[in-house]
Amino acid sequence: MAGFIDLMEQVLTYVVQLSTVLMEMFGVIVLVYTAVKCFYLWTKKDSSIRLELAQGIALALEFKMGGEVLRTVVVREWRELGILGAIIVLRGILTFLIHWEIKNEEKAIEKREVVPEAEEGDYA
Repeated sequence: MAGFIDLMEQVLTYVVQLSTVLMEMFGVIVLVYTAVKCFYLWTKKDSSIRLELAQGIALALEFKMGGEVLRTVVVREWRELGILGAIIVLRGILTFLIHWEIKNEEKAIEKREVVPEAEEGDYA
């Protein structure tokens, strides 16, 4: 029975490690894709570049934070758990700030869309 439990623990460790690496990789892929896409939008002078970039960074951070949360499953020492907790808190704060920036940028875009329409009506 103890051998079976050890085997299950090893399987869990491998699954968590693989899942963590995959989630971290997804975060990197999303971030690189967003950076390339936003660079292209920047060359086209697109006004939604800030919103696109903020949304991409937020999604990448979510994947990275998911990887960190998974990593807590196999932590063996309090010191490691403290470091992972600090990383999760920092990434959570960054995610909160980016979502706040997204809301502000959406409001700014909405105002830019409403104001020109009102001005066009004034001239008619």
